[in-house]
Amino acid sequence: MRALILAGGKGTRLRPLTVYTPKPVVPVLNRPFLTYQLDLLRKAGITDVTLSLSYQPDKIEDVLGDGSDFGVKLNFVTEPSALGTAGAVRFAIEGASEPVLVLNGDILTDLDLSTMVQAHTDRKDQITIALTRVEDPTKYGLVAMNSDGSIESFIEKPKDGTFDGSPNTINAGIYILEPSAFDLIPKGANSSFEYDVFPKALEQGLAFSGYVLDDNYWQDIGTPESYLSAHLDILSGKAGFALGDRTDSTETSPTAYIENSIIGEGCVIKPNAKIIDSVLGPGVHVEEKVVIENSVLWAHTRVSSFAKIRGSVVGKGCHVGKDAELRAGSVLGDKAMIPDYSVV
Repeated sequence: MRALILAGGKGTRLRPLTVYTPKPVVPVLNRPFLTYQLDLLRKAGITDVTLSLSYQPDKIEDVLGDGSDFGVKLNFVTEPSALGTAGAVRFAIEGASEPVLVLNGDILTDLDLSTMVQAHTDRKDQITIALTRVEDPTKYGLVAMNSDGSIESFIEKPKDGTFDGSPNTINAGIYILEPSAFDLIPKGANSSFEYDVFPKALEQGLAFSGYVLDDNYWQDIGTPESYLSAHLDILSGKAGFALGDRTDSTETSPTAYIENSIIGEGCVIKPNAKIIDSVLGPGVHVEEKVVIENSVLWAHTRVSSFAKIRGSVVGKGCHVGKDAELRAGSVLGDKAMIPDYSVV
């Protein structure tokens, strides 16, 4: 089985963080995001991986290389034009004669992919789609299953006040397709799994089942809010990812207080600074009496004395001025400058 990661989106919902950094390689705990998906594939024994790219493809290739550093073999395919989720798959796998496991390039999960592959094989399905349960499905289209696990229907986003609690399963952005399903995707045309391919599969009676991620972490990192939430979930132990060394080589004052945080290599942390439940990228400079809580700071950002950053995401090379305050929900793009004593 080979794998295909759909990594061609512009990351519009994640702006301003993705203006200069493509979404597939935004840092998550100081690692390029897609390396988490590559880990999942390698652990499942799937090492032949194709990335379908469109936006800033050279930057992604530069970061990931040939995949050997991550135990996989990477191939890169750039869409000639916008082809949609399904159209991009058809373009990338043209001529394939083996099953393909497809992942949306903005999904963070600790799913053991081998269990999903095994379920797909045991059921002799032509298509298997991963599903996850959500408390508030009003932002998503829903997927209903029959009692035997086969897909019954796809339901539009429920309107506020109309959701009755069933079903609460949504598309988790992971699919397994047998070659017999490839013909559902027209060649060279813009086509969507959600709106074109999957409804057609139901109409034609293909063997089409759901695989529910009941015991697994799942997060779409496509917005600044969900991106930050993913970090806090991992730090709290809610998600099953190994944290490794929490503090790389740093210059840290003995009076600085660091709790449950990841500190990147080359950081400088001055006296009486407090860093709690946060991630600092490489080369971040934190002056004295700074408070950073529940936040993510990208590489080479500088935070001046007495500044406070809470519940925020700060891009690369930013400067937060003296006694400035970033309140919960603040998001700074790369090289942003916050003047002294400002409140954002």
